[in-house]
Amino acid sequence: MLKEFAPKLKLSTEAATVEGLLDDLESRYPRLRFRLRDETGRVRPFVRVFVNGEEIGDLAGLATPLGASDSIDILHSIQGG
Repeated sequence: MLKEFAPKLKLSTEAATVEGLLDDLESRYPRLRFRLRDETGRVRPFVRVFVNGEEIGDLAGLATPLGASDSIDILHSIQGG
C-alpha cells in the first residue's frame, strides 16, 4: 500500500534513529506524512516498523538507534471488509 506514496522499495538513509528515518522518508516523500505517524508523531497503530526483524515496540520505539548495516521494514496493514 505504501508504494503509492513512496515508490522505491529500498532506500538508504543517514538517520541515527527510527524517528530520524521516518522524518527522512516524510521529507523525501511528503505524501507519506500522517500515513505512518499521527499528528503527535506516534507511529499509527496499523503501522509496524521492524529493525533487523524486531518490532520497534520491543526495542526503544522511535528512539531505536540505527546502524549502517541495519535492515528496516515498514509494514502497513490493509483494513477493510
